[in-house]
Amino acid sequence: MKIVLKIGGSIILDNALNINVPLIRNYVDILKNFTRKGYEFFVVTGGGAIAKKYIRTLRDLGLSEFHNDIIGISFSRIHAFIFSSLLEEYAYPLIPRSWEEVLQIIPALNRRILILGGMQPGQSTNAVAALLAELIKADLLINLTNVDGVYDKNPKEKDAKLLKVITIDKLLTLIEKLSQTAGGYELFDIVAAKVIARSKIPLVFINGNNPENLIKILSGVDVGTKVIFRVS
Repeated sequence: MKIVLKIGGSIILDNALNINVPLIRNYVDILKNFTRKGYEFFVVTGGGAIAKKYIRTLRDLGLSEFHNDIIGISFSRIHAFIFSSLLEEYAYPLIPRSWEEVLQIIPALNRRILILGGMQPGQSTNAVAALLAELIKADLLINLTNVDGVYDKNPKEKDAKLLKVITIDKLLTLIEKLSQTAGGYELFDIVAAKVIARSKIPLVFINGNNPENLIKILSGVDVGTKVIFRVS
């Protein structure tokens, strides 16, 4: 089973911008355990709050969105390197910096875990995860967020409702209302959603603050929000 796992920066860093060591170790253990069971993992890491902090500052200094995207990409690759290092022999040792490198690496993986950060300005690491899932024909794309799934509105609002199932069309509608600037891809960016739609990639959003949610999904238990492509 081929799994693309998108680990949001909000999972990697806590609210004080410290590396969330216990949580990362939990995910490393889960990846190792399920790899031994025959699962094939491809991991994409986000930049998180530290990237957003720098982006806000650089935006105040007058730098372009292109420059801000480069900053976000840099932090996401640092996080990718952390996971790669902790996974040791389970991971491919290099972090790709282009899709050409990805294409060269995939045939040489030998069931090791490929880990990516951001790839190019103008898209989030969610788009990277979606494109990677499309490339490898993934059986599932799992998006680890800091909330329980997709809501009908901002989950910080009192009356926000968790959606157990959402159509890709509804997801696109929700995303179109959100910011698409550097550091502003709060849920999923439009590029990622359109890739999911065109290739009908199985996608689920789960709360990554609880590693048990990942174990449940990998074990066939429904958790979070599942994206569907037509109403039965």
